[in-house]
Amino acid sequence: MAPEGVNLYAKLEYFNPLSSVKDRLALAIIEHGEKTGELKPGQTVVEASSGNTGIALAMVCAAKGYPFVCTMAETFSIERRRVMRGLGAKVIVTPKELKGTGMVLKAKELAEEHGWYLTRQFENEANPAYHAMTTGPEILSDFASLPLDYWVTGYGTGGTFTGAGKVIKQARPDTKIVLSEPANAALISSNIPQPADEKESHPSWEPHPIQGWTPDFIPKVAQEGVDLKLFDEIVPVSGEEAISVSKELASKEGIFTGISGGATAAAALKICEKAPKGSVVLCMIPDTGERYLSSPLFADVGIEMSEEELKIAMSTPSAQLLS
Repeated sequence: MAPEGVNLYAKLEYFNPLSSVKDRLALAIIEHGEKTGELKPGQTVVEASSGNTGIALAMVCAAKGYPFVCTMAETFSIERRRVMRGLGAKVIVTPKELKGTGMVLKAKELAEEHGWYLTRQFENEANPAYHAMTTGPEILSDFASLPLDYWVTGYGTGGTFTGAGKVIKQARPDTKIVLSEPANAALISSNIPQPADEKESHPSWEPHPIQGWTPDFIPKVAQEGVDLKLFDEIVPVSGEEAISVSKELASKEGIFTGISGGATAAAALKICEKAPKGSVVLCMIPDTGERYLSSPLFADVGIEMSEEELKIAMSTPSAQLLS
């Protein structure tokens, strides 16, 4: 998919236990809560999530014996709710009109009302710290004998960007870090600060289909990376580009990822187009396409046999499905 002469690599985070980069975050913030004593034995854990963090927390909480409640806006794919509930979690769905800020405020309310442990993924320092201990060093190890000219990532909480970004920049200052965000929700690119009122959305945010990327506010963890000037460039990606590249990754490379993975790869391909010959580019693939079966990514993928498939079925006499 990359132009000739440019080497594009993808770090497939769907090889984590429950198939997303957020498995790292979940383990980090639960173990941090245990270590500090903030999380008590058997205490209910609550968090707001577009799905992947919720699934990861449901997994970790199930393994460690904590009840888990996730608040999630109704716009996110329904299979995420089912996976969490299958892991024993409770899912509280919030109105789409309230966007990401609504589900975050609901999680805070529930924590205060019931004495639950709020993991605060968007501001918890254990989030980027774990990426600094794991994701960043993994990348440096994998590219120890290779150049690494560009590292491309999107952001949800900003944990990967800030945590791994610090380590990469410190060890390989010549590596250019490329941050990407939705073209119609370019919060960081706008240079407009996040409003102080936690109930207020960022003025540059608009609805976009890249689930897990760029909520309607700039998370504190992401802002830390911005303040440290970790990124060298921001590349906007449209929802249409993200979906198209995700499909292309599946059909041409066998990489089955979601819309956010397609978005990151789309940004990386834009970098590849202008990178000098011989450049090495690495992009993050945060999760699996199985989280998006009810999303626009699969809107044109049918359940019933197509005409071409029916023709193949009819080409031999046995085991024909008659409707």
